[in-house]
Amino acid sequence: MATVSPPWSYTLQLPHDPRAPGIARSTLRTVLAAHDLTEFVPTAELLASELLTNAHLHTLGPYALRVLSENPDRLRVAVWDTDPRVPPGFREAAPVSPETAEHGRGLYLVRACAAAWGVSVLRELGASRGGKVLWAECGRERAGG
Repeated sequence: MATVSPPWSYTLQLPHDPRAPGIARSTLRTVLAAHDLTEFVPTAELLASELLTNAHLHTLGPYALRVLSENPDRLRVAVWDTDPRVPPGFREAAPVSPETAEHGRGLYLVRACAAAWGVSVLRELGASRGGKVLWAECGRERAGG
């Protein structure tokens, strides 16, 4: 009889500190190992690294990493920050950053490597601090699919 993993999620609140993205990546690896999902580590770590670096470089406040899995074949990596502006690399009609550019290619890399990606702009309501959430998913290829 096959078993189904229940949905799970972890959220790591991070201060605006240059060490925070590295701590978040280490936490991500630990979470995936605990759920026996180490095959997701290379892609999930790349996605998280780019999203966390974007939050650190382009916002002044705290940010958070959220990792969630609603089914065993898919993993979502999301980063919340306090700035509601959607970066150019995550807009639907964003131009492709030149391969020779020194900056600005990270979010294009996320879009290229993710199975799905998106953004949610959060409005300040009650206890919410507003901002935005950039997310990207990686998935396990199914046989015959």
